Amino acid sequence: MKDIITLGIESSCDETSAAIVKNGREVLSNIIDTQIKIHEQYGGVVPEIASRNHIEAITRVVKTALEEANTTFENIDVVAPTYGPGLVGALLVGLSYGKGLSYAIGKPLVGVNHIEGHIAANYITHKELKPPFLCMMMSGGNTQIVHVKDYCKFEVLGKTRDDAIGEAFDKVARVIGLGYPGGPKIDKLASEGIPNIELPKIHIDNLDFSFSGIKTAVINLHHKMPDINKADLCISFEKTVSEVLVQNILKAAEQTGVKTVSLAGGVSANSYIRKEFLKLEEQGIKIYMPDLKLCTDNAAMIASAGYYRYINGDISDLKLNAVPNLKLGER
Repeated sequence: MKDIITLGIESSCDETSAAIVKNGREVLSNIIDTQIKIHEQYGGVVPEIASRNHIEAITRVVKTALEEANTTFENIDVVAPTYGPGLVGALLVGLSYGKGLSYAIGKPLVGVNHIEGHIAANYITHKELKPPFLCMMMSGGNTQIVHVKDYCKFEVLGKTRDDAIGEAFDKVARVIGLGYPGGPKIDKLASEGIPNIELPKIHIDNLDFSFSGIKTAVINLHHKMPDINKADLCISFEKTVSEVLVQNILKAAEQTGVKTVSLAGGVSANSYIRKEFLKLEEQGIKIYMPDLKLCTDNAAMIASAGYYRYINGDISDLKLNAVPNLKLGER
């Protein structure tokens, strides 16, 4: 069987990335041009600035990905850009480049859902992983429990009713003076703290989440007690959030009978959350986590998801447009 070489392109937020992946699992190159330093001074991603920087970087990043993989456009079998969800201007840069490239080199276009990409990051790290499994998807824009029934078949079992978990991390970090990006900075400071602060956990009857109450409690505590130990506050926040995540995954495993769980998304890089999920293996649940470099936005995960869409026959039209609010499973 012929190897299938996929060129993945990711530009949904503030990373311009291109990757060459063989057969959906073997990464030949994965180039990431991050804009974190640019957006740090603004305390968050500025969409217009992100779009301009994607335009400046995209050609260079794709060229570098090809060089590092020691290949050329002639050897590419499928072009797979992210088309949603994300910032519409940022998405349009990578998608437009991908569409133009697909037309120019005469290779099929496969638009990729960014959330599917995060799930597929686990296929790169764990060559043996196959559906069905549950995925705890945790990022700046999404928090949901997904039943991955097949490579291209998903059912969302629960999702956040308010803030996404990454959004809550960023808001807490901003209020207590840690800056942007919030997740890594909270994780680092939390390693020095003791989880001795009681925070409210909002339990919902189904598998949905709510993080706004926890976030607001942390913010209120900081306002009322400006001298509060920030390290203790950070680890108490992580502990409370982790308990909610783990509780819902256990309920999902019980409801579905699926005992394999993967983590995905930027927040899955959090060391405390990873440690708490690994404890579930003592209860007979197998845990898979992506390599840290594959947790945040990157094109290798997009290429992997694109490969499985391609072999499933899901070819995109060149009229494909960016869909900033694209849901998992939508085409």
